Amino acid sequence: MGLVIFINLIRPDNFLAFGFCAAVIGTIVFLSRIPPAFILKRSLAVLPFVLMISLFIPFLKTNGFLLLRNILFKACLSVICMILLVNTTEFRDLLGGLEGLRFPRIITMVLSFMYRYVFVIEDELMKMRQAKECRTVGRSKWGDFKAYAFMLGVLFIRSFERAESVYLAMCSRGFNGKGNR
Repeated sequence: MGLVIFINLIRPDNFLAFGFCAAVIGTIVFLSRIPPAFILKRSLAVLPFVLMISLFIPFLKTNGFLLLRNILFKACLSVICMILLVNTTEFRDLLGGLEGLRFPRIITMVLSFMYRYVFVIEDELMKMRQAKECRTVGRSKWGDFKAYAFMLGVLFIRSFERAESVYLAMCSRGFNGKGNR
């Protein structure tokens, strides 16, 4: 996190600092033993959004191209740092770090519950998908699209109902938001 903060505080014309940060990140990638292709693939999922947002900057500012290059360098380096952080640190340690940084308790609690139940929802989706595949052999692609749209709606309703039942069960056991994760 400190490296991301440092990257974002670099002056736009300081190429030496960008090179230093890139070398540090390259060393961390080497030490983490995460394949560079994996990191590149993950970063390519995020960077088009950054490019689309920053594409109009050269037309709005006088030093637009310098600002555009600055934003792209900082975004690339920051995204790679975050990919490294997420893939080398366990989720509960990340939550503990957020609590150590005095992040709002409600946000860390929501992230904790989200992490716990995303796998339950994924399992529910896989069951629904398997049931759909068994019922719709040989149908058109438009029928598949409609079925997936309905599945998404049903999944949302089931997730909402599950969250409500979990909340009521926690309240009945005396949960007040100040307990352990």
